[in-house]
Amino acid sequence: MRSSVFTIMKKELARFFGDRRLMVSILMPGILIYVVYTFMGSAMGDLFSVDEDYVPTIQAAALPDSIAALTQAAGLPTEPCQDIQAAKEEVTAQELDLLLVFSEEFDREVAAYEAGSGQAAPNVEVYYNSASAASQTAYMTVTSLLDAYESGLANKFDVNAGVDCDLATEEDTAGSIFAMLLPMLLMTFLYSGCSSVAPESIAGEKERGTIATMLITPIRRGDIAVGKILALAIVALLSGASSALGTILALPRLMGGAMEGISTNIYSMRDYLLLAVVILSTVLVLVTVISILSAFAKTVKEAQSYATPLMVLVMLLGVSGMFGGGASRNLAVYCIPLYNSVQCMSGVFSFTVMPAAVAVTAGVNGAFTLLGVFVLAKMFNSEKIIFSR
Repeated sequence: MRSSVFTIMKKELARFFGDRRLMVSILMPGILIYVVYTFMGSAMGDLFSVDEDYVPTIQAAALPDSIAALTQAAGLPTEPCQDIQAAKEEVTAQELDLLLVFSEEFDREVAAYEAGSGQAAPNVEVYYNSASAASQTAYMTVTSLLDAYESGLANKFDVNAGVDCDLATEEDTAGSIFAMLLPMLLMTFLYSGCSSVAPESIAGEKERGTIATMLITPIRRGDIAVGKILALAIVALLSGASSALGTILALPRLMGGAMEGISTNIYSMRDYLLLAVVILSTVLVLVTVISILSAFAKTVKEAQSYATPLMVLVMLLGVSGMFGGGASRNLAVYCIPLYNSVQCMSGVFSFTVMPAAVAVTAGVNGAFTLLGVFVLAKMFNSEKIIFSR
């Protein structure tokens, strides 16, 4: 790295880290994300919960006497099922909470089964709809009841062995409130963090008149532009890291608060790492675009006004995550900066993310950032742009 570029970087970083206001603006997005997501988890607890006295609607095909006694003792009235396929459709339509399917000779098969024999154990199929809070609550209650009964029989039968009994439609899953809302909120916070630091570095220098002093030094203007953008990239990455950390810490509270009884570890370390890559690459794009807009402005206020259309665009792209049936499976979509970030975030939050899509997003955003650095360096060589006051 050229020594002049390094000198500009040190100057910019010293100014950022020496200003408490700017330091707060770097950390604030992560703090806001944590507070807002935690509040959402608490607030949506009521939305996703059912009344304590709610009695689920349950049907059972070939309900054995042993299980009938258990459900009756638990206060879970169970009606006989006449048509299994019709009952499944009712569960999908959220007209029925739960469907239990037993074999005709379930009790006899359980009594005859020998654990360790290598034969398949009798199986109970419990059909539910994960998009319905009532259905999911009933599912957890009944499966817990069956698991306790199974343990008492020394594992003589299975529950949902090798069968996917979640009858929620793709639209229900893709329409998860988390997958819809979180990308919009996260993009808004990321933009807020970038817009609080980028205009000050370029438009602020022009407003104070210090950029002229810098330009008469024996440092190439291109080096000044590169040094500034690299310093801004470091600061923006810190802001992005703050946002990523705030998201990672808040998601368990958000999901745990919204769905009582669901494990708070629903997102894996892989999901968190992919989300962090998307956040960091998105921050680089945002800070680059805002820096270019700031180079046209005479004052920080004017730079912020120039960035207003970008803010609107970021919010619209965030809202777009609510439509389209979830994250796109077309990799070509991920070649569009910022929109690719929203798609990746939707994929992570709805458990449909493709690692290849994240790789394309990071590559495209990185290339766009390098192009922005080149454009900004050219702008610094324009007297008309840099000395406009």
